[in-house]
Amino acid sequence: MRYLPHTHKDIEHMLGVLGIEHIDDLLKSIPNSLRNISIDFPQAHAEADLMRYYTQMTGNEGQHCSFVGAGIYRHFVPAAVDALISRGEFLTSYTPYQAEISQGTLQAIFEFQTIVSELMGLEIANASMYDGASATAEAALMCLRLQKKRNLILSTAQLHPHYQASVQTHLRSIEAHIQSVPSHHGVCDLDALKNSLNQNVAALIVQQPNCLGLLEDMPSIAELCQRAGVKLVVTVPNIASLGVLASPGAYNADIAVGEGLGIGIPMGFGGPALGLFTAKKEYLRQMPGRLCGETVDASGKKGYVLTLSAREQHIRRERATSNICTNQGLNALAFTIHMSLLGSRGFEELATQCNKRARYLVERLQEIGIERLYTGPYFNEVTVNLGPNCAAAIQAGVDKNMAIGFDISRWHKQYQGGLLINIHELHSKDELDTLVDHLAEFKS
Repeated sequence: MRYLPHTHKDIEHMLGVLGIEHIDDLLKSIPNSLRNISIDFPQAHAEADLMRYYTQMTGNEGQHCSFVGAGIYRHFVPAAVDALISRGEFLTSYTPYQAEISQGTLQAIFEFQTIVSELMGLEIANASMYDGASATAEAALMCLRLQKKRNLILSTAQLHPHYQASVQTHLRSIEAHIQSVPSHHGVCDLDALKNSLNQNVAALIVQQPNCLGLLEDMPSIAELCQRAGVKLVVTVPNIASLGVLASPGAYNADIAVGEGLGIGIPMGFGGPALGLFTAKKEYLRQMPGRLCGETVDASGKKGYVLTLSAREQHIRRERATSNICTNQGLNALAFTIHMSLLGSRGFEELATQCNKRARYLVERLQEIGIERLYTGPYFNEVTVNLGPNCAAAIQAGVDKNMAIGFDISRWHKQYQGGLLINIHELHSKDELDTLVDHLAEFKS
């Protein structure tokens, strides 16, 4: 139910009808001892801190603590997001075909595209895809359309395995395939990449940060791709990283995709998610999905429409630009609202807090003799080496209602004993210290 405020005149009229002078007279039946309870709580706390405080009051604080990321990343979602997306105007959150009765929804999509374009540093963004993996696959298909005489997609070895599998699935029915470039010390081997780039390669897909949490040398990779005439696709599974890292457009990526889950969207059970898709303006006609544009109506007033492609273009089976003919409307709206609430400074602060907590954890682990698998730069996810004790440490954490991280050997067998730990802005110092104490029992 919405709150409808009353004017002073309305209140005076209602009090007159009831024959009382003040609203407090309605509460006389409640004892003063219950009416005058003072809550000793400091003012001007962040909403996340308030939520933690009241959770502690319920006795549920500390029931479960998770340090698992591995492609799905938790961030604090303000209560205003759910409140706003629950408004009746957004009940049908879908790319609309009747612009004259859908201006609110279309404007929300246009604002979403603007935010994503600014985040990625590229000129054009679409109305969203299903998730980061499908967006990556669509980027690969787009590159094959742009490079029609080439049929090979390269990816770095540390591309998320689910993203890799999604690309493979999409390429299975066409005469194209994907190969991985070897890694060196957890990141792309630049010499191997240079030797792999040839006239048959349409695109290179690079994850930043990669699935081990390490940062790739994107300027060097971009330069090699440009020399070879290969399109560079950058995928960003943790979009919050762009609060402190350079945008893909800054190092001249051709296409940038990502996962929006975590910004405005809770983790749930791994979804629903939100695929982000951006590209250089020159590739506009080959972009998948829907695109909302700004225009003027017959009266010269600003308006919004779906533009540059008809729905029929997306239902032509193998001849279609893309078979994704709608968007993740509700999740895109939630993402847009959350980003609007954060603003540029808030978004940067979110990323900074994640990185600060990660650096604190790494320093504490080094103090007790637990080292990272590789020593390169990172954002908020690190892989540490627990050796043969990794599985036991994970199970012992579960017994304590604590998910201490992800066993990276489930993806890559050569990383036996590797524990991938994700740290975000909601982790307290006590929780990080508790994790350190737990891991100290299992260091190899």
